[in-house]
Amino acid sequence: MTAGSTQSWVERAAKVLPGGVSSNVRLPVNTTVFARGEGPRLYDLEGKDFIDYLLGQGPAFMGHGHPVVNEAVAKAVTGGMVYGAQSTVEIEATEKFLAAIGWAEMARFGVSGGESDHGALRLARGATGRRLVIRFAGLYHGWYDSVLMAWDGNTGGVASKGQYADQLADWIVLPYNDIEAVKATFAERGDEIAAVILEPMVCNSGALVPVPGFLEGLRQLCTDNGSVLIFDEVITGFRLARGGATQRFGVVPDLAVYGKALAGGWPVSAMAGKAELMELLGTGEINHSGTFNASVMASAAVGATMDWLEANDPYPALEAWGTRLMDGLAEVGKELGANLHIQGLPMAFHVSFADSDAPAIDNLTLNSMDLARYARFATDLAEAGIWVAARGIWYVSITHGEAELDETLSRFRTALQAELARSRAA
Repeated sequence: MTAGSTQSWVERAAKVLPGGVSSNVRLPVNTTVFARGEGPRLYDLEGKDFIDYLLGQGPAFMGHGHPVVNEAVAKAVTGGMVYGAQSTVEIEATEKFLAAIGWAEMARFGVSGGESDHGALRLARGATGRRLVIRFAGLYHGWYDSVLMAWDGNTGGVASKGQYADQLADWIVLPYNDIEAVKATFAERGDEIAAVILEPMVCNSGALVPVPGFLEGLRQLCTDNGSVLIFDEVITGFRLARGGATQRFGVVPDLAVYGKALAGGWPVSAMAGKAELMELLGTGEINHSGTFNASVMASAAVGATMDWLEANDPYPALEAWGTRLMDGLAEVGKELGANLHIQGLPMAFHVSFADSDAPAIDNLTLNSMDLARYARFATDLAEAGIWVAARGIWYVSITHGEAELDETLSRFRTALQAELARSRAA
């Protein structure tokens, strides 16, 4: 066990980390400090265990500290970390990655999803010679000046000091799942639109599933207008299926960005696509650079993850387990008389409080739920030993098993009872 009290570590963090954290996603600072993770659980400094459904914001799809991935990285890194040139482990990892997703012809690895999103947007603009990009309200594609947006319903705007409105001038913001709005926009400005970018299933905010015909409609509109369809699969890739959302929904983009579950928890992203687009990077016409792209550690982690997923196919069991969890949480809510709202897919779903059972399909319907109440409830869940995101998303890993299912439902009941008692007393 790490020496020192939780309070002492929180105080030390506050002195050296702005806000006590290394990412603003972790604000406001939580007083829990973790010592280690193992499989589907996290352990704090006092040894208390938390069943983890945040999974580091999604990357720990294979659980914390997966031995096969870590052993592959440890073995590979004995020969160095960064060569400044291509390596055998990089080439093999890329081949395995492309074989897994099935549709793309070429790929490049990066470090973070945000930077690979940035690369995909530059590539789309460079290939088409156009500037405008369609995006959808509430979706997140990184924290860079030219991308980050604050959301007021379906209207996007500057999100941070240091950003300026003209840096967001090339975006056209539309409601997710509204294909008629996209058609109208293409009819008016189709020859100016470089790309359409979206999470094919929205996981970062809510768990919004595409309505029938939406993704198919986007594919056809991009094809007809010479625009690039970009799937931001940073979260959905290797989570919804081995081939990601592309496999799950049967719609093939021109470019896609992957991360999070790509490398068993290691910090790796990838940009993949058709050769005619990706080769523009190789000619040097469009710049894409990075000292740590395809490092030995990253490449080994990707290769080991691809091998494991191919050999073990965890997706049928994941689907079944996640379905039981969603059903179990709903049943607890029903028994206690809480107006819980649960939607999404078994491996990534959203929990909140709402008076309607109708699924949220866009940013406006998501925001009509009592998201603030759920954010407070997340504190009750943490107290009961369930670690989740305050924004409502639950991620399931392949290491969650029978023990975690039973314990989760028991702990969830305890937390919900505490929340209901507080609400009734207010």
